[in-house]
Amino acid sequence: MALKLPKKIVIAEVGPRDGLQSFPRWIDTDVKVAMIDRLSELGLPVIEASNFAHPKIIPHLRDAEEVFQRIKRRPGTVYRALVPNARGAERAVKVRVDEMLGLITISATYTRKNQNMTIDQAIEQNLESFRIAEGGQTPFVMALGMAFWCAYEGLIAEDDVIAVVRRLHGGGIRRFYLAGSLGMEDPAHVNRLFMRLGDLFPDAGFGFHIHNLSGMATANILAALDAGVQWLEGAICGIGGGIAMPTKLGSVGNFPTEDLVAMLAEMGIETGIDPESAVAASHEIARMLGIDPQSHRGNGATRKSVMRLASSNPNMRYS
Repeated sequence: MALKLPKKIVIAEVGPRDGLQSFPRWIDTDVKVAMIDRLSELGLPVIEASNFAHPKIIPHLRDAEEVFQRIKRRPGTVYRALVPNARGAERAVKVRVDEMLGLITISATYTRKNQNMTIDQAIEQNLESFRIAEGGQTPFVMALGMAFWCAYEGLIAEDDVIAVVRRLHGGGIRRFYLAGSLGMEDPAHVNRLFMRLGDLFPDAGFGFHIHNLSGMATANILAALDAGVQWLEGAICGIGGGIAMPTKLGSVGNFPTEDLVAMLAEMGIETGIDPESAVAASHEIARMLGIDPQSHRGNGATRKSVMRLASSNPNMRYS
């Protein structure tokens, strides 16, 4: 059976927030602003620029207000920020963020251990943030973390995800994304859950926030596209994506934006972003951050570079 693939898809860039909040060191505000401005030049339609969490909780993004005040806002780009609670939403309104992002994790165990609250309390907190966003006429999207699998609970029941979406939908929220968070989901599960959500909530939009710990990200992307997701989320250079756990799990890893752009382009799906320009941006941003790109395309695995290698090595043989 042929996949049902869209003609075009929106790509959301989460590196400046999800990437830098778990970065191994503080990144100067000047560098953050330059990074976001470079991503704006790339033409990304959505850039998640910072997190309005309490500075003691996310110290690496304690400069959220200054970042939003200093970036060059490109017409046509949505500059989004995570608002973990009502106080964060109030701060976000003051600096005129283009979109707020709420966050809840479906795993009750993870929510209790890492946020010291119940799922019910987390839902109410996010609905309060949503009401503040509405009051400021600011669009709101809801992130559902641990939507497929949790290190504490294992497989997350699809009905649990649907139940949380139903309550948030009942409160007025109409845009959601699902995050594997640990990158351990499988494509059959991804496809089935997005299909069910689309059928149950036809007036809502859904996106997929991609992690790749298990190495199944590309298959999961195809599964999500086939199920009708409206946007995909990656991080330039593959930075960040770590999850707070009581033990050192290591870097979970967001899916690199430059790999996502190239994959979609090679499949004939329009993103509005040039793959070569995405690789160039990843190299520049890697230099800003003092890292190497954690991506296939950023390290030379492009069709053009492989063909160039073949043309300069006429005696190249398969091993």
